[in-house]
Amino acid sequence: MERTYRSWAEEPFSSRQKEYTRQTPLLCPHGKLLAKGWARRNVFTYDRKRVKHPLRRKEWDFYQLSNGRQMVQISFANISLGGYASAVLVDLEQQKTLCSQMAIFFGGKDKYVLPPRGDVPGTVRMEVNGAVFETVTTETDRRLSFTMGDVSCEFTMDILPGLENLTTVLPFPAHPDRYFLTTKQNCMPCAGSLRKGEQVWEFSKDDTFCVMDWGRVCTPYSLVWYWGNGSGWVEGPDGKQHLFGFEITWGIGDEARATETALFWDGRLHKLGPVDVQTFPKPDGYTKPWVFVSQDDRFRLTMTPFYDHHSDLNVLAMRMHSHQVHGRWNGTVTLDDGTRVEIRDLYAFCEYVENRW
Repeated sequence: MERTYRSWAEEPFSSRQKEYTRQTPLLCPHGKLLAKGWARRNVFTYDRKRVKHPLRRKEWDFYQLSNGRQMVQISFANISLGGYASAVLVDLEQQKTLCSQMAIFFGGKDKYVLPPRGDVPGTVRMEVNGAVFETVTTETDRRLSFTMGDVSCEFTMDILPGLENLTTVLPFPAHPDRYFLTTKQNCMPCAGSLRKGEQVWEFSKDDTFCVMDWGRVCTPYSLVWYWGNGSGWVEGPDGKQHLFGFEITWGIGDEARATETALFWDGRLHKLGPVDVQTFPKPDGYTKPWVFVSQDDRFRLTMTPFYDHHSDLNVLAMRMHSHQVHGRWNGTVTLDDGTRVEIRDLYAFCEYVENRW
């Protein structure tokens, strides 16, 4: 399948997006979705007992950190039929996985329950089949650790004052009791280390950033999406260094009231409209340049790939098929006040995923 841009209405999408600023129930007592929109922090009250189809319920805490040379992914997921705790170290320069540990469990419906919010202080500790996953969050930092076998790691990421995130609720029109609730937290400088046996990889806050992908969803069986994300220090028009990040996700559910697209500038969120890639990368365009443009013309970046981290996991009736492409990003973005920022050689990624789960 080849395509160009999505079909966009003439009305600016930003005029139709709904921002929530007060605490709002996600679901009614019978499981129907009540909230559809986005927020700068998670204000959606999630009660997993209200989910009408508990076997379609999926909950995860996922962290990806990288300095552009190595990447670590640490996650805990409960997808009702089962779940896993995992840690993966990938060498982006050598284009290979250096180590991977995963503990799987079955029958996760009412055990290994993750908390209903991911952007507030608290502790998560899960022990499953020899693996220990733990996060300890305060107002100023988050400590993340994982141990299993001969692999252990511990990282600390900064939560700078006033740091906003992008939390979205996307519905599925044919299913009034299905939804996709996620929080993406960017711009967290990160330091720590991962050890495998006697070998140790160190990460510094000078060039390492972590993104948190927190999800509580109830979805149809098949999903397709794009997810692009990056953080780093960039020079602003004032000649000073600023903490910059972006989040672009699309292809999931109905975007009539929200898109999972935003810029972050010194911790503050700047909301974007829909984003798309000019040329559909499937089947053989993953390592060619990806040209991104937003409907509001505030996001014009090109990713020049240097590594396609391809994975294809088949477990029983489930498949998680991903091309997570890493590269250098160049172009321009525009902040809410009209300030135009030039992006030069920012390390970031975008993935194209087809899942049945």
